[in-house]
Amino acid sequence: MSQVLHTPPHTPAPAEDDLAALAARHGLSVSGARPSLPEYVRQLWARRHFITAFATAKLTAQYSQAKLGQIWQVMTPLLNAAVYYFIFGVLLGTKRGVADYIPFLVTGVFIWTFTQSSIMAGTRAISGNLGLVRALHFPRAALPISFALQQLQQLLFSMAALVVILLCFGVPLNISWVLAVPILVLQFMFNAGVSMIMARMGAKTPDIAQLMPFILRTWMYVSGVMWSIDKTLANTHLPHIVKVLLESNPAAVYIDLMRFALIDSFHASQLPHHVWAYALGWALLAGVGGFIYFWKAEETYGRG
Repeated sequence: MSQVLHTPPHTPAPAEDDLAALAARHGLSVSGARPSLPEYVRQLWARRHFITAFATAKLTAQYSQAKLGQIWQVMTPLLNAAVYYFIFGVLLGTKRGVADYIPFLVTGVFIWTFTQSSIMAGTRAISGNLGLVRALHFPRAALPISFALQQLQQLLFSMAALVVILLCFGVPLNISWVLAVPILVLQFMFNAGVSMIMARMGAKTPDIAQLMPFILRTWMYVSGVMWSIDKTLANTHLPHIVKVLLESNPAAVYIDLMRFALIDSFHASQLPHHVWAYALGWALLAGVGGFIYFWKAEETYGRG
């Protein structure tokens, strides 16, 4: 007597739409899915204490192995300023015709270092912290923002030394010094925005971090850190477009605004027209644009 084997009928696999509906019904969501922009901002604000603590911890640990410790936060930009003074001020003669050249130079170096260090740290914010990114769930924008905040904290240490230098070289205390606060706020927004742009690019292509020092060095040379853009443009016959590009360069805008705020001999006539509009425009363009650009790739960070 033969046995008849009955094969159970084949049950088709559930369609992706059915699975998605089932997951949504039970409150499940895609792991690492990008939240909406308002929700992303809310999550970032909820972690503001982490951002501040992370920035402070990184700043404290930065020179923990050095015997002079946190003194290097001030010594590093001062030594850079000394080198630039010897090469550009003495050997190349860029100090001629520039009143209060040492305060002029030190202010430029400190403000430029803030932008340079923020962008360099932002470039490695994701690629250099993959362990943290893969282990914990948090808005990834917290990393480049915290690195920009770390550099702002370091700049504030340096500003104490800058005030001493200004007073020692006869620059009087002035009510215009309070303008340093809105200038730093706008520069921080710009730096954080560019840091987020570079963080996304650096996460995808880590080799960009090797290229950035050359780009930043070139940017520094055209930003009037060691020389006066105003006096140079007055004595040359450069095309108008070149003059506009030099004057609207965001690094030069924030440097010259800080010089105007702190140095009594640096007058408003040395600033480009609509300089505050430039400063606000660059801050909004880089800050808002960089934040959205970074947010759009949120779910890709730490993968692959």
